[in-house]
This record gives sequence, C-alpha cells and structure tokens, in this order.
Amino acid sequence: MAPRAQAVESSTREALLPPVATVGAVGWLRRNLFSSPLNTALTFAVLYLLYLAIPPLVRWAFLDADWVGTSREACRREGACWVFIRVWFERLMYGLYPREDLWRINVGYGLLAAAGVLLFVPRFPWRHWVGLFLFVGYPIVAWYLFAGGRVRLSLVNAAVLLVLVGGAVARFVATLRGARWARAGRGGYPVVAAGLAAWLVVGGWGLGYAPLTVSFELLPLVETRLWGGLFLTLVIAAVGIVGSLPLGVLLALGRRSTLPVVRMICVGFIEVWRGVPLITVLFMASNMFPLFMPEGVNFDKLLRALAGVTIFASAYMAEVVRGGLQAIPRGQYEAAEALGLGYWRTMGLVVLPQALRIVIPGIVNNFIGLFKDSTLVLIIGLFDFLGMAQAAASNAHWLGFAVEGYVFTGFGFWLFCFGMSRYSQHLERRLRTGH
Repeated sequence: MAPRAQAVESSTREALLPPVATVGAVGWLRRNLFSSPLNTALTFAVLYLLYLAIPPLVRWAFLDADWVGTSREACRREGACWVFIRVWFERLMYGLYPREDLWRINVGYGLLAAAGVLLFVPRFPWRHWVGLFLFVGYPIVAWYLFAGGRVRLSLVNAAVLLVLVGGAVARFVATLRGARWARAGRGGYPVVAAGLAAWLVVGGWGLGYAPLTVSFELLPLVETRLWGGLFLTLVIAAVGIVGSLPLGVLLALGRRSTLPVVRMICVGFIEVWRGVPLITVLFMASNMFPLFMPEGVNFDKLLRALAGVTIFASAYMAEVVRGGLQAIPRGQYEAAEALGLGYWRTMGLVVLPQALRIVIPGIVNNFIGLFKDSTLVLIIGLFDFLGMAQAAASNAHWLGFAVEGYVFTGFGFWLFCFGMSRYSQHLERRLRTGH
C-alpha cells in the first residue's frame, strides 16, 4: 500500500475513534449522573445525604460497637452491642429446639444444600433423580428428622419401599455400567410415582394402620411448639413456596377452563382467599379450625399454619400464572392441536413452559412476599426469626437492645430475598425473557 494511502487510512481510523468523554468511567458518569443540570443537582444532594448517614452508621455498627462478652455488662461503649446477638444467636437460629438435637436440623440443611447443588449442575447425569428426591422424598425425610417421634411401618409398606429403593439403585448401577435399558429414557418414572403413591397410602407418612404394622422410634419427639427462629421461617417459607406454585398453576388452568363448573369453583376459591388477610387465615387455622373437627381429632398447629399459608399463597400465584397464560398467542394452541396434542400435553409441553418463563418476575415477587409474610405466624404463638428477636429483646436482662435484634433480622431477611431476586434475574437472562 502506498504511503499516502496508509496515511489516509490512519487518519480516518483516528477520526472514527469515540471521544474520550463518552467511554469508560468518565462516559458512564456523564450519562448516568451528570447528564443534565437537574441530574447533577440530584447527584450532589444524594451524595450529601450519604455523607450525613453513612459515617454515623459505620461508627455505631463497627467502630464503637461491642463484640466480645457474654453478658450485658460487656456493652459499655456507645455503639451497637453485638454481644446481644452473640448470646442469643443459637435461639435466633433454632428457637427453643433442644440443644442436644440441633445436629438434626444441621443434617437437614446439609441434605438440602447437597441436593440443591447437584440439581443446578448443568451436566450432572442424575439431576432428575435429585429433583424427585427434593420434591417427594426430602419432605418426608425432613419431617421425621426434625419432628422425630414414632414411625408406623406395615409389612406391605416395607415391601413397597424396598422394591422402590431397590429399583432406583438398580437403575443407578445400570446407568453407571452403560446398560441399554437404563439409557432408554424415562419410561420408569410412572412406576416410581406409583410406588411412592402406594407407600404414602399404605403408611409411609405415618398414617398407615394396616395389619402387621411395626411401630418404632427413630428419633426422640420434638414438639413443633419448640421450633423457632430462622429454622421455622425457612420451614414455613419453603413449604409455602413449593406448595403454592403447582397449586397455583392448577387454579390458573381451572380458571381458564371451558367447563363452567370447574371455572366457577376456581374463581370462587381464588377470590375468597385473595379477599382475606393472611392474619385472618392464620387465626382461623389456629383457633377456629379445631372447633369444626370431630372430638379427639386434631392436627398440629404448625401443620395447620403451613396449610393456610400454602393455600393463601396459591391464590395469588394463580393470578400471576394466569397472566402468563393470557400472554401466549392463540397460534401456539392451534399449532399444538395441528400436531395432535391433547389438552394436558399442550399445556405441559407448549403453553406452560412459555407462560412460566414470561412471569418469572411475578412468581419470584410472590415468593419474596411469602418469605417476609412468614413473620405473621407470631400471632398464633409460633416464634419465627423476627418473633424470637422480639422475645430476646424483651428479656429482663437485655432490655434496651431491640435495635440490634431488628438490624440483625432485617439483614437476614434481606440476604435471602436479595438471593432470590438475583437468581430470578439469572433465570431471565438464561431463558432470554426480554423479548
């Protein structure tokens, strides 16, 4: 290339470079904070407010705070008394759960964390088995692990469970060895589901009174009135979240059904439960529901609260899912009909995956609201995370340290809610819901 042509090309390239003030940190500041006189004034006003608020907060929470000690006398400085949190930490985490049995809760957390990690590994070959355990097996294991008590197991129940576990182990081993029938697909899932249903009906949930029933105690009984703290909050939130989504999907489908009876029942159910506050639902579940039961028949207070929270949340979830269903074009239904798909296969394979992907923000918003609303169980005598912090602050030896308790519980709630929010954004980016 001639020297003159090279000089022209070099000058052209230099002329096309963006101005320094529009790229990098300087460009970001100009676009977002100083793009106009009004935005510049607002930026300086916010910086001044932060200057007034952050230094005193840092001094109170860190520089002038008391960290070491085991009694109120250790709090001698003007800052926060984190000794209060240190002394009450175990109660804030586990409530009144017996100290010698805290390992049971930690084991439950460990199982849940391990299964969750394996479930979110993209190329883990047995993710479907982990998911089946999380949604079917883990609730049963966790209930017996946390509550303990006597277990009733009939011989028929034991046989069904043995066949079920043996079949799962055989498939696992065959998959490892590369057996053809194990690679064939998911044809064994209906058998697994039928086996689980038979196990539950015959006595797997502790409800079986079949002949030749064996009763034994795996772990000491821990009454649910002793459950509390963050542990109880997680139990209520997890049960409500896991139970409300499928029930909300069914209610949303029922509300859009062409059968008038099904549609009227679902509409009535949704509108009734959305028309009452959660406090009323918890009060009715705790105090009024036992009055309608036959004499001698009663359910645990926590179970009644879990059922109320799940049903209440499902009504709101149904409306979120219905919004996603209405956003699906009619052509998707017609395409599924042209392929010969029935109603349930159309919903399960074509419509619902797209609808749920659209309403991810709404679903997670409901989950976050449910997690925070779990604090209302204090009205029925269940001391969750916030309730236990209030009980600790009202202790005669620790009066005057309620602020530290509220700050600690507020940070805990923010941590979980922020985590759910960030994961929902990750799902949106992964599933490309922006178009």
